[in-house]
Amino acid sequence: MTMLIFARRALPLLLAGSSVAAFAQSDQTPPDREASAEMRAVDEYILRIQALDDNGPRLNAVIDYDPAASVKARQQAGVGPLRGRTVLVKDNIETAEFPTTAGSLALKDNMTGRDAPLIANLRAGGGVVLGKTNLSEWANIRSDNSSSGWSAVGGLTKNPFAIDRNTCGSSSGSGAAVAAGFAWGAIGTETNGSITCPASINGIVGFKPSVGIVSRTHVVPISSTQDTAGPMTRTVYDAALLLTAIAGEDTADAVTLKAERVADYTAGLDTASLQGVRIGVMRGQVGNREDLKGVFETALADLERAGAVLVDIDFKPNAQMYEDSFTVLMFELREEMDKYLAALPAFAGEQTPRSLADLIAFNTANADAEMRWFGQELFELAETTTDREAYETARANALRIAGPETLDTLLADNNVQFLVVPTRGPTWTTDLVNGDNFNGSVGFGSPSAIAGYPHLTVPMGAIEGLPVGLSVMGAKWDDHGVLKAGAAYERARTAKLPAPTFRAWRPAER
Repeated sequence: MTMLIFARRALPLLLAGSSVAAFAQSDQTPPDREASAEMRAVDEYILRIQALDDNGPRLNAVIDYDPAASVKARQQAGVGPLRGRTVLVKDNIETAEFPTTAGSLALKDNMTGRDAPLIANLRAGGGVVLGKTNLSEWANIRSDNSSSGWSAVGGLTKNPFAIDRNTCGSSSGSGAAVAAGFAWGAIGTETNGSITCPASINGIVGFKPSVGIVSRTHVVPISSTQDTAGPMTRTVYDAALLLTAIAGEDTADAVTLKAERVADYTAGLDTASLQGVRIGVMRGQVGNREDLKGVFETALADLERAGAVLVDIDFKPNAQMYEDSFTVLMFELREEMDKYLAALPAFAGEQTPRSLADLIAFNTANADAEMRWFGQELFELAETTTDREAYETARANALRIAGPETLDTLLADNNVQFLVVPTRGPTWTTDLVNGDNFNGSVGFGSPSAIAGYPHLTVPMGAIEGLPVGLSVMGAKWDDHGVLKAGAAYERARTAKLPAPTFRAWRPAER
């Protein structure tokens, strides 16, 4: 890909090491509350990308960045809620100035010259697109044996806390970039865990909003039922601020016309209280690690100290939900991808893929570059999942089980407003040969993803220097309430958060 006016991961090293070290040792939010401070920080973000992404540990979190971002930040300084703040955007979301590749060489020339509506909202709200972030290729839907954080376009994203460990997917670059201090915030996308997992594992805040709060138009799709974009930041306040900017109706995305939004998701966050708030604790989903249970118990004690009333819940999800959701994803992947590709502006001088079948053929023809580490069995399965009646039945079942029969019932029967659980365990060593090594016993994010309900993860501590997050989940359209609960926990948190090391993992000293 040739870029004429934007740097493509190749600028010279300009940053003195002392500046990087000073930032890495701080667990405070970078100067982003005042627009003037944010503008001063823009050049620092670019210098950090050059020092830590293009050089040094080479995190591979950022694919493209705009060296003129500081000029644009000054131009946006008095605009909207963001007032010139810089945002990195996952590379499956279209922005006018960069290609949108979804990490695949098949889309390396996908220069549409248009903004997704959520990006248009970002700019109208005073935000500046700093660049594009790497991701798990095709948002981790090509194969069930993939390694999260790898794409043919961007290579392997590394975790700033331990560069030999995984960043989780599929918003891996967005999570690593925010943790490394490459921007004020980032935008990720989630179908099932792709914002919350990388946020938890990279030690940042991630918010998956209710499906419909944010437009999906001009975002490379998986599922019209479950897909959403959402903010990834260093604090809950910043996540709420970014959500305020990108949220909005879109006539091309019908679900957004039915969404229940608030005008300002930051309203009341600074005074939000947990006093007397009943919170359900998903004991059966805490997992099988004693060290993680200990971190979680500290978070629960913080919640109680802040006035929350904790209610233990022992619940086993209906396995049919997962089976039906998988059918939905396979059917909708083919249908939505075909629609997206068919509507793309033709590539300049290159063959433009127009269907999922074209992508499968491209991967087969370019197997050395695209399929060295894992295949495309999910793409191939999706191409043959064509039974609409079976799909519609599965979709109705999945939505009913995940929403009314799971989340709504848990909240109502236990008289609680929110549910909490560890988001994930600590990150694992990346292994391109064998793929991901998730601990499936931890977490309860799938019902919120399948039903389209809000899910927030907030850093709650670390295990051997590796971050872990606390999930806060609520009812559909209670996005503001979930954010307020997360902000209240954030203020009450007593755990010391780790700083990125930008080196391979070592055992903690004792």
